[in-house]
Amino acid sequence: MDRSGVTLERMRSFVRVAERGSLSAVAREQRVGQSTVSRHVAELESALGVTLLNRTTRRVTLTDEGRRYHEEARTILRLVDEATDGARSAGGGLTGTIRVSCTAALGIRHVCRMLFAIQDRHPGIVVDLSLSDTRIDLVQEAVDVAIRLGPLADSTMQGRTLGQSRRILVASRAYLAERGRPQTLDDLAGHATIRMSNVAGSAMVPLRGPDGAALRVPFDGRLLVDHGLAAREALARGRGIAVAHLWLVDDLLANGTIEEILPDFIPEPVPLSLLVVPGRTRISRVRMLVDALAASLVGLPGLIRA
Repeated sequence: MDRSGVTLERMRSFVRVAERGSLSAVAREQRVGQSTVSRHVAELESALGVTLLNRTTRRVTLTDEGRRYHEEARTILRLVDEATDGARSAGGGLTGTIRVSCTAALGIRHVCRMLFAIQDRHPGIVVDLSLSDTRIDLVQEAVDVAIRLGPLADSTMQGRTLGQSRRILVASRAYLAERGRPQTLDDLAGHATIRMSNVAGSAMVPLRGPDGAALRVPFDGRLLVDHGLAAREALARGRGIAVAHLWLVDDLLANGTIEEILPDFIPEPVPLSLLVVPGRTRISRVRMLVDALAASLVGLPGLIRA
């Protein structure tokens, strides 16, 4: 084995290819040509004297040797990151990149300004923010911290539940003036509604009645959107009634553009959590960001704290 050929750069390329299953995806992530990533892996294999990846025209998979080496290489790279982080911190100030994932509307309306404030306090921190309503594999996408709305399904991540995001039934003042204000749940059947096409079961809204009883109400209208900001715009434009998180529409409520309807019937709240890839909280910049985000997020409009 040629130990001089086992470099951290080549090891990082191999680990990311193993996690992404694609040379081209890693090339885009690292902003280099695919040939560079392929060369890194080939040079590492040559230095080790073993084949780490099976390559076909459609996919890349790990060999048995590759699976063993991947686990060991990940541990080595984590230790290198921690050591580097410790040395930088000792030199004064936190530095380095943190990758954050967040649902899009929440990220745009609230999380961006929280991250700006964190960067103002820590000028050496680079934030790579990914906004998407699609659930992603944090390890595969090399994300450090994710802000999640909804039940947590991935038990391998370190989770911190911050609270429950309160939702209400709302419509614009102009819509209610034109179509009338619903007085009962049955009245909803005669109204236009706005719902999220990417939320499972959104055609039936779970509610709690004034007596605490659980109810399920049909909520199927002509307008379906897959982005919270599109739902917000539709509400403001008088396109119908919607179930909305308070943090999404708090300013529209305050200025009177929209109003709450049927306040005795409350849609079930949605859990809000922070997820961290195991081991990343050992890195001081990630730990700082998690703590700072948690402290800011508990102040979100409508958040019922855990």
